[in-house]
Amino acid sequence: MCVNFRPPLPEQLDAVLGVLVDIYKDWDWPTETWKDYLAPIVRAGADGRRELALASYGMVPRRHIPPGVRVFDTMNARAESIGEKRSFAPAWRKAQLCAVPMSCFYEPNYESGKPVRYGIAMHDESLFYVAGLWREWQEADGNLHTSFTQITINADEHPLMKRFHKPGDEKRSLVVVPHDELDSWLGCRDPELARSFLRHYPAEAMKAWPAPMPPRRLTTAPGSESLF
Repeated sequence: MCVNFRPPLPEQLDAVLGVLVDIYKDWDWPTETWKDYLAPIVRAGADGRRELALASYGMVPRRHIPPGVRVFDTMNARAESIGEKRSFAPAWRKAQLCAVPMSCFYEPNYESGKPVRYGIAMHDESLFYVAGLWREWQEADGNLHTSFTQITINADEHPLMKRFHKPGDEKRSLVVVPHDELDSWLGCRDPELARSFLRHYPAEAMKAWPAPMPPRRLTTAPGSESLF
């Protein structure tokens, strides 16, 4: 399960949208994304063209978990149960699909006998897109807030992604959407057809490397635990 990734820099948003943009360059977000952090996502606008939104990571933000309910994580949605789980099913059935642009994501590797944070990215170091879902929340001040989750699939047989997570645990991988399929994914309105996009990206087009956290962690959201 991915809980941390590196989003694009503001000056890279032109590449995400495929057109020149100015207004979004006034946005600001952390250089690494953790639970409840803001990050840019791309979705299909009313005219069918790519639209950017600044959204918080985790389908159900912590502040929207009712009092007395144990805090739970919704940063990743399992493809196998996405249509049944209460946190994700409404958005899935409405085909509220999005893509999360990033330059890399992080996973724990236990090959040394202890967890070592690894970065995972495209072999050519280009930006890539991860399949996700989005939804909106009505806030106390009357404003609408957008949140998102990333979709994962089993990776027990993937040459690269099977190297991560604890020994004995099921291996999982984010779904990387190829650039030439991005607009088809965003514009898909049939949940069953959308499942055809939920497949592995070729391992030979990806790379991984040790990326341990710096000694003093300054990017963790308040209340988050250190994972690696």
